[in-house]
Amino acid sequence: MLRIAVPNKGTLSGPAAQMLREAGYRQRPSDRDLVCVDADNDVEFFYLRPRDIATYVGSGDLDLGITGRDLLIDADSGASEILDLGFGGATFRFAAVPGTPEDPQGLAGRRIATSYATVVRKHLADLGVTADVIRLDGAVENAIRLGVADVIADVVETGSTLRQVGLVTVGEPILRSSALLIGRSAEQPAITQLVRRLQGVLVARRYVMLAYDVPSERLPEAVALTPGIESPTVAPLHREGWLAVQAMVLRADVHRVMDELYDVGARAILVTDIAASRL
Repeated sequence: MLRIAVPNKGTLSGPAAQMLREAGYRQRPSDRDLVCVDADNDVEFFYLRPRDIATYVGSGDLDLGITGRDLLIDADSGASEILDLGFGGATFRFAAVPGTPEDPQGLAGRRIATSYATVVRKHLADLGVTADVIRLDGAVENAIRLGVADVIADVVETGSTLRQVGLVTVGEPILRSSALLIGRSAEQPAITQLVRRLQGVLVARRYVMLAYDVPSERLPEAVALTPGIESPTVAPLHREGWLAVQAMVLRADVHRVMDELYDVGARAILVTDIAASRL
């Protein structure tokens, strides 16, 4: 039985469980449940702290896990990225009082407080900068005001929390994180199947199915706008000289494509969501 760790709380928890449901896997009925067995798919899910997941996977106690890239790097556990799941985006940055040098060398010799000490130490090593990294649990925004540090390193979304304590971001981002499927190996058939299912969810979220009718003489122009994945499906209509076309189109582009199709003579342009896919 495949053993998979899922975040039990936090910003990754809900989206991770939802993605697994969309991929056809059973999830826990209550947030209080710590384990969920999906007998039909021969999978057992364990709901753990996001920070602990990479450790359990790296040790081999669990086969796979879903956690953030920042937490994977910080754990330094031997687990590795298998698939970027496309949610939970976050930017990890330095922050300090206004006037702090933007140049990375300006961090040299400073005290840097963070909950992600390994991430920061690796980044500083890549920059060739020596600084004193202080590991703190939880919020670090007050570390400078309390005299514990000169700089902090943390996840920054809008920056509003930093502004409340009089801080600004410094330099370029340390890391851009997102939710990952992690493991030690992706060679087992059950893992291959799970990865394929999750990839199918990612495709279904990115694409829609576009169907339209077009005069046969305008087909080349229409197909150029909707090439599909392999090729669009084209079928004759009962009305002579007209064709029905169906193709997958990027969700982000669909309204522009619909407008352009209308301009080349397409009509009855319809969009439907894709619930699942295998490409």
